[in-house]
Order: sequence, then C-alpha cells, then structure tokens
Amino acid sequence: MKNFVVKTVANAAALLVAIWLIKGITLTGDSTGGKILTLVIVALVFGLVNFLVKPIVKLLTLPLFILTLGLITLVVNALMLMLTSWLADKLSLDFHVDGFWSAVLGGLIIAIVSWAMHIILPDDKD
Repeated sequence: MKNFVVKTVANAAALLVAIWLIKGITLTGDSTGGKILTLVIVALVFGLVNFLVKPIVKLLTLPLFILTLGLITLVVNALMLMLTSWLADKLSLDFHVDGFWSAVLGGLIIAIVSWAMHIILPDDKD
C-alpha cells in the first residue's frame, strides 16, 4: 500500500512540474482544492495507464525499441500522456494535453521528475 501511495505522489509531482513548464499541458479548476483533487485523480489515471497499457505497447513496439536504441520511449511516453488526457476528458477532469510535441516534452519531464521522486521518496524496497 505504501508503494502505491509513493508512486501516486511521484506521478502527481511529475505531472505538476510538466503542467508548470509546458504551456500545452493544462490543469484548470475553480479552486486550489479542486485542482489538487483533479491532479491526484489524473496521477491515478496516469499510473493506471502506465501499469496496464504501456507494457503492451512496449511489447508490440519491441523491434522499434531495438532499432532506435530506446529513443522510441519518448514517443511511447508521449502517447501514454495523450491517452491520459483523453481519459481525463472522458472522466470530465480539467486536464488537457494540447498536441503531440507538448506530450513529448511533458513525457520527458515526467520521466525525469518521476525518477528523481522515486529516489527521494521511500518505498517498500527500502
């Protein structure tokens, strides 16, 4: 359970940094509390997408991973972020990613911040 909370906090922090740095990624809301709740729900959706969909996409694109020496990861991360944006729209959450290049930059930022947050925050393996 602790690992789940740590991953959700790391995802929320990473999404927050991406929202702050990339103009094409937006989180809107009426109040600060509403924005925080939306951010946490979007972090949960993002974690679910990464847990369920990303391994399937990575398996299907394995030859591209080998051919590009892993650089296709940027595209896969962008697609996962765009899928999260689409799901957020379907769930009536005020989170939106505007365009592929915003998703690529956002995916890169999210990957870096998530990595840093997982180093800082303790998990069950510590």
